[in-house]
Amino acid sequence: MTLKRIVLLDNEAVQALRDPAHHKHQRVLDEVEFALKRVARTLSVRVAVPAAVRVEAGWDRTAPSWAFINRFPIEDVLLDTGHANTAAGIAKRTGVSVAYAHIGAVIHSMEADHVMVLTSDPVDLRKVAEGKPIQVVTI
Repeated sequence: MTLKRIVLLDNEAVQALRDPAHHKHQRVLDEVEFALKRVARTLSVRVAVPAAVRVEAGWDRTAPSWAFINRFPIEDVLLDTGHANTAAGIAKRTGVSVAYAHIGAVIHSMEADHVMVLTSDPVDLRKVAEGKPIQVVTI
């Protein structure tokens, strides 16, 4: 049986990973590299960023200034109809930003054995999880 894990990035995690001069860069880089190295026969790991987070962070995958972060196999999670409906409900109930609400929608929709979120705001992340078990890594 293959265990499924997903690592999600919030806005600050994206910003830190993009810029080697960012004071949190090494912390985020270590977490992402560790997650990607754990891909083995019994463990499937995906590193992903919700599309709303990418927009909030200004991550344009075509811009040369994002070349460093583009080296990593970080998947986009689209803000499709299902995620949008779930995120709208989360935003209404919790008062968080659209980006955090989208993270919450991804948490609720993932069929993963383990969800980890790299964030600078553990309080809002726990809000959007709404009781779903997640590992919050504060950067």
